[in-house]
Amino acid sequence: MSAELHVRRRVAFSETDAAGIVHFSTYFRYFEDAEHALWREAGLSIHPEVSDIGWPRVAASCEYHRPLRFEQEFDISVVIAEITRRTVRYAGTIASRGERVAKATWKIACIAKQPDGSMRSTEIPASILERLEPYVHRLPDTE
Repeated sequence: MSAELHVRRRVAFSETDAAGIVHFSTYFRYFEDAEHALWREAGLSIHPEVSDIGWPRVAASCEYHRPLRFEQEFDISVVIAEITRRTVRYAGTIASRGERVAKATWKIACIAKQPDGSMRSTEIPASILERLEPYVHRLPDTE
């Protein structure tokens, strides 16, 4: 199994602005869709119907290299760049026609849902860590 997950998409009209170009905020939806596909491939759901934990985003960054336009096909690649006891950090790339369109990183935190509706940071359950481990992209040592 490859650490990298690939999703192929086509730009929908509703994702474009008046100039026919994908709005910058839509790229975060593309990356999130690929993240959820990774979880499904791992046999998980990031938002099961009944769960005492949640996964809010705590950081996100995207660099844009060229635009996407209506009906253009593109590929989204995502890997888990790092897992700590409480967070998962992803790295993703969007490419079309052999050229990089955008690259992003984002981080989610595992939280315990409190009875009063608040959230508290908690450790990622071992069963989830085990299923996500095959998607961690290990960079070679530079020493």
